[in-house]
Amino acid sequence: MRRAALFACLVWAGLSHGTSAIAQEARPPLRSPFVILDEARLFSDSRFGQELLDRIEAETAALVAENRKIENELSVEERDLTAQRPQLAPDEFRKLAEAFDDKVVAIRRAQDTKTRVLAQKRESAQQDFYREALPLIAELVAERGAVAVLDRSAVLLSADQIDITEAAIALVDARLAKDLATDDETGDGEGPRGDAVPPAPADTP
Repeated sequence: MRRAALFACLVWAGLSHGTSAIAQEARPPLRSPFVILDEARLFSDSRFGQELLDRIEAETAALVAENRKIENELSVEERDLTAQRPQLAPDEFRKLAEAFDDKVVAIRRAQDTKTRVLAQKRESAQQDFYREALPLIAELVAERGAVAVLDRSAVLLSADQIDITEAAIALVDARLAKDLATDDETGDGEGPRGDAVPPAPADTP
């Protein structure tokens, strides 16, 4: 416990001293063989990443609404079938009930497939995003004279001067968000280049 407390105090003191020094002196970016990048923030905070996420979230919302509509329709159908039971012969009702159950299972499978496709599309969008952002990150790395990039989540402690996340977000927005807007205007609308995700199957009748 004492070691942990001492370590925390030393870290706090070091960070406080570093912050004070940076505030007092307008230092240029620190020359380091490594730079830090918050990959999650790069995707979620950049306009390019947000536009990709907005498209997927719109499809997700549409699927949720579709599932709710199907659920309501099946509930009505189930109530109607139950109401008919007193007027039907046992064998006839059993056949109708089995057909209804088969229909429910088929619909559930179709909707589950759509959900998986959306998850795949989100993952594919992230992969395409990083593939297109990589050359821009390489530019920043070269400008800093660094040789490697470390993800923020894997770093315990670092100087703010070697974090290129904000610069990367600005560069991605300047280059890629403009390209995405151009695609929308020309009717391309496919998002970033990359492998297309197959459309979800139609609802089972």
